[in-house]
Amino acid sequence: MLLEDERNSVVKYGRKMIEAGLTTGTGGNLSVLNREKGLIAISASGLNYLETTPADVVVMDLDGKIHDSNRTPSSEAGFHTALYKHRTDINAVVHTHSVYASTVACLNMELPAVHYLVGFAGNKVPLAPYATFGSPELAENVINTIKNYNAVLLANHGLITVGAAIQNAFDAAEELELVARIYIQALSVGTPVIVPENEMNKVIEKFSTYGQAGGKR
Repeated sequence: MLLEDERNSVVKYGRKMIEAGLTTGTGGNLSVLNREKGLIAISASGLNYLETTPADVVVMDLDGKIHDSNRTPSSEAGFHTALYKHRTDINAVVHTHSVYASTVACLNMELPAVHYLVGFAGNKVPLAPYATFGSPELAENVINTIKNYNAVLLANHGLITVGAAIQNAFDAAEELELVARIYIQALSVGTPVIVPENEMNKVIEKFSTYGQAGGKR
């Protein structure tokens, strides 16, 4: 099977998205890039993650040409390919509709460093302007906003996280959902105190070497 490992990862982490409450039904999408082969394994459009098999995962190239699968790729394939072309450090993309991150996005707010765990993204999570899902405009907004961050909120939509591997991107989605929940709850009772930028720079540096594999916090 073409890109068997990458397809298995898409199946595994698609189920984990559901189990972690990061999306519902067929919402969101995820992909893994094999840079050596120039091919992407991406979740299929409108297919329940709990019913997805490796054969259902679509293999396509960076220009959108399908190389293996009878399924239609995610409607958001455009911003996946754009991200891979834009940054050579990205090998996986996770897009969720998690409740608290989406709430922040629907307020058209960035997610600031209300907790140091925002360091999974950088010193904040920036907000990309609204555009119709699956449109070239949305892909352009994502690229123009994400810059060197590892996550971006989509206005009135959800969250995108990226990483060198699918586990990095998934971990970021989980932790940033926690930070978004903390932020919303803090806003409900007062004015959150934001971690200073110089302190966030220290956190980001520590994150680069923390854990068993240099990045598992």
